[in-house]
Amino acid sequence: MSLIKVGVIGIGNMGRSHVLLLGKGKINGAILTAICDPFQEQLESLISDAAGDVKVYRDEDEFLNKSGIDAVLISTPHYDHPRLAIKAFSKGLHVLIEKPAGVHTKDVAEMNLSAKESGKVFAIMYNQRSNSIYQKLRELIQSGELGEIKRTNWIITDWYRSQSYYDSSEWRATWRGEGGGVLLNQAPHQLDLWQWTTGLMPKKVHAFCRYGKYHDIEVEDDLTAYVEYENGATGLFITTTGEAPGTNRFEIAGDRGKIVVENQKLTFYRLTQSERDFNATYTGGFGKPECWTIDIPIKGINREHQGIIQNWIDSITNGTPLLAPGEEGIKGLEISNAIYLSSWLNEPVELPIDADLYYEKLQEKINQSSFQKKNVTKVVLEVAGTH
Repeated sequence: MSLIKVGVIGIGNMGRSHVLLLGKGKINGAILTAICDPFQEQLESLISDAAGDVKVYRDEDEFLNKSGIDAVLISTPHYDHPRLAIKAFSKGLHVLIEKPAGVHTKDVAEMNLSAKESGKVFAIMYNQRSNSIYQKLRELIQSGELGEIKRTNWIITDWYRSQSYYDSSEWRATWRGEGGGVLLNQAPHQLDLWQWTTGLMPKKVHAFCRYGKYHDIEVEDDLTAYVEYENGATGLFITTTGEAPGTNRFEIAGDRGKIVVENQKLTFYRLTQSERDFNATYTGGFGKPECWTIDIPIKGINREHQGIIQNWIDSITNGTPLLAPGEEGIKGLEISNAIYLSSWLNEPVELPIDADLYYEKLQEKINQSSFQKKNVTKVVLEVAGTH
C-alpha cells in the first residue's frame, strides 16, 4: 500500500514537533510532503533532514489545492482549526487537528457536520488518551468496577508558565488571538479526559475565573469550577498556570470505592461491598465498609502525539478505530465554554449552553482585546514534555 502523503499547516511550537516526527519517518505508513505557514521564516531549514521531497507553501489555498497531499495536520492558532478543517474536507482530505477543537461550539458544530459529510478520517490531538493510565482508568469505570460515580475532583495546577512564555508570541493569552487562557490552551487535555474516562458530561456549571492574576495577560490564568451531573454526582475542576511546583491529582469517588491518579500511579481504594448496601444494612453506628488499597498495574507506554498521529494514519489505511475522533472535541469545548460563560455572567449555567449567547459574549471580549501586546519577542519554544 502506498504511503499517505501528509501536509502540516501551522509551523509554530507544536507544528515543528509534528513536522520532525513525520519528516524523520517516525509514523509508519505516512510521509511528509508539504508544510505551510505564512508567518514563520526559515521553514526550509526545518525540513532539510526530512525523507523525500517536502514542498514549502506560504499560502493556505495553494497548499490545499496544489500540494497533492492526502491528509493534513492542522496546528495553527485555535480560531483557525474549524475553518481550515472545513476547507480541507471540501478538498477531500483526511484531517487531524490540534487541540482544542476550536474556540466556541458554533464553529466546531459546523466542522463536525462537514467531517461527517466528507466521509474522511477526522481526529483530534488528545494525546493523553494514548496514556495507559487513563486508558486503564476508563476501563475500570466503564466496566462498573467503581460503581455509580458520586464525585469527581481534578486539581491540575502543574501547568506553570512564565511571563516569557506568554511574551513569545503576540497572539498568546489574548481573546482575539487565542480565545482564552489556561482553560483553552493547557487544560483541554484534562477537560477531555474528565468526561472521556468517566463517561459523564456536566449538566450544570458554576465557575470562577481570575484574569491576569499571576501574569500580565488579559485572559484567565486561574480558575475553579463546580459541576453537577445528571445522576446527582458533583465535581470540582481547579487549574492555573501560576503555581509551582503544582499538583496533578484526579480523584473519582464511586459506590464501590475511590480511584486516584497521581504521580504516574493509579490507586484503587476498593470497597469489599457497595457503600449503599453497607449503609442500608449496617447497625453498628460508627463502622464503615472494609477497603482494600490496590496499586493497579499499568502496561504499555504513553506515545502521546506520536501515538495519536499513528492511530490516525492507521485509521486511514486500515480502518483502525480512532482513539480520539475529531467529532468528540466538542465535548471538552462545551465544558470550557460553560465555565467561561458562568464566570462572565457570575451565575451557574446549564449544558448544553446557549451557543449564540456564548458567541455574543466572546465577541465583546474580542472587541476589547489588546491582541498586539507590548514587549513581544517572537521565539519558537521547545515543547517536549510540556503537553
